[in-house]
Amino acid sequence: MTNKTIQELVREAETSYTSSTVSIGKYVNWSMYDTIERINAYLNSKHISGDTDSLGREKPFFNIVNAAVNIWYRATDLDRKDMSIVPDKTTNVLPAFVATVLLQDWMKKARFGVFLNQWGRTLAQYGSAVVKFVEKNGEMYATVIPWNRIITDPIDFYALPRIEKIYKTYPQLVHMATPGHPDYAGYSMEAVQALEDANSTRADLQGTTKDSKDDFIEIYEVHGELPTALLSDDPQSEDEKKWSTYAQQMHVVSYAHTKNGYADFTLYKGREKKDPYMLTHLIEEDGRTLSRGSVEELFEAQWMQNHSVKNIKDTLDLASKLIFQTADTRYAGRNVLNAIETGDIFIHAVNMPLTRVANDKPDITAFQNFQQMWRGLANELASTPDALKGNTLPSGTPYSLGALLTQNANSLFEQMTENKGLAVEDMFREHIIPHLKKKMDSVGEVAGILDDNGIKQIDAIYVPAQAVANYNTRTAEAVINRQEVLPINQKVEEQTVRESLAPLGNKRFFKPSQLDQETWNDVLKDLGWKLEIQVTNEVKDKQVVLQTLATVLQSVAANPAILTDPNAKMLFNKILSATGTVSPIELSATVTPPQPSSVEPLEAIAQQK
Repeated sequence: MTNKTIQELVREAETSYTSSTVSIGKYVNWSMYDTIERINAYLNSKHISGDTDSLGREKPFFNIVNAAVNIWYRATDLDRKDMSIVPDKTTNVLPAFVATVLLQDWMKKARFGVFLNQWGRTLAQYGSAVVKFVEKNGEMYATVIPWNRIITDPIDFYALPRIEKIYKTYPQLVHMATPGHPDYAGYSMEAVQALEDANSTRADLQGTTKDSKDDFIEIYEVHGELPTALLSDDPQSEDEKKWSTYAQQMHVVSYAHTKNGYADFTLYKGREKKDPYMLTHLIEEDGRTLSRGSVEELFEAQWMQNHSVKNIKDTLDLASKLIFQTADTRYAGRNVLNAIETGDIFIHAVNMPLTRVANDKPDITAFQNFQQMWRGLANELASTPDALKGNTLPSGTPYSLGALLTQNANSLFEQMTENKGLAVEDMFREHIIPHLKKKMDSVGEVAGILDDNGIKQIDAIYVPAQAVANYNTRTAEAVINRQEVLPINQKVEEQTVRESLAPLGNKRFFKPSQLDQETWNDVLKDLGWKLEIQVTNEVKDKQVVLQTLATVLQSVAANPAILTDPNAKMLFNKILSATGTVSPIELSATVTPPQPSSVEPLEAIAQQK
């Protein structure tokens, strides 16, 4: 890496990535680039060996991978509602709720739900996904980088600089170099103008063009620990100390082919606090940047499915033809079917009859059995039995067996979902929460959608305080207007507040002033931001869960005093925890509403007015 320009590093990295393999074992040489391209081909029902065989016959593609992708995608889905911030101590219960509201508000603005869907789809297809966090116009956005657009080390994602290949039109680059424009990214206008005539067609990493449009400019975005000498306008003139000192940097470069080699351009370069990329997995594979997704698990099964269907197709095509044979040489090379269509009269030599070739009894059953054997193996490899696909089980299959197969298959998906939850925790700790902390010096109102337990706890704090505030406001007006002042009736006042909140349903609006604070920073200054991703979508047998909860409810309703026994209460909590749908804390957690110690003197209220 020493004494090489960024453009030289990019060219070397791209050539090495697309043409070389790495050894991940004594008998295993692996190309990450070829694996990704094969996955892309199978997802689009395309053969990597061409669409026709050596005789020019079309090869069908009997796609089994997309069904597996869809199952993995559904079984590991995460939603915004599955994420909340829990307090790290008792005094942070309310700030944690507020932080969750702010988090949900950010996820709505940044369309984080769309990101979660795209991320989940990529993970289901490839087993791994590269996500990128970028701040734009004061907001942070998360995106999923397509695997066919990034160049990285196949063994260790963070070992070498990450290189993203991007295509932009010239007007887009001008916008990114124009201060004040919404798309401004700090690009050099001089470098952008030099690229005006460098238009080319979009291509993949190996140079294969994607379309016929030539309005795009090829640029590379590079992130990683690089020599500080590369930040200089003339890196080659820097001393060896700067070439041996490294710092996290970002470079945006491009180059064009010339008669004498390459013309290099630098659109942007500078230091950055942290790497915007993050590698995530469903199940991480040791020694590989790209783990094994549903498509790669079915490489061999998909190939054998296509092979079996091709044999069946060729056999049926042959059986549909009328083929004759004769010893009469006068018929050599003649098409009997065409002769029949034109009404020709056939003659043949004595003792040289035309006889039918027996091609109408092919062994299709053997091919089907061979194909079914590979279908069964594919279901085992991808953990996608017929029950998960919605297919009817064979006649006579016990229900308990189908339920057991489904439960065993779902256990793997629960592990994948847990890994996704852990990855989301890392995303929030590394990128999103630090961003939110920077934006909390505000007093703006935010809206939050809470569950029943959250509303119960928030209203237990808000309702009494608002009841007193409403009473004080009316009392001040009564004093000013010289009207009769009635003593406060806390229950009536609180009921009035609850009625006013009823139309909001499970939505609540928050302002720092409602919590006796000036800004959101004041509200959350002591919050440790201990984040917990509550993964609630794990596939479970809902019928069993509901039956268990119904039994518990009946037992408690018949004898409420049973929970006063410590042993019975422990077993009760264990049952609720095992269902995974209700936490014992949700049943017992209460927030003591603050009771007003005294009502402000009426004269003081009147003076405030």
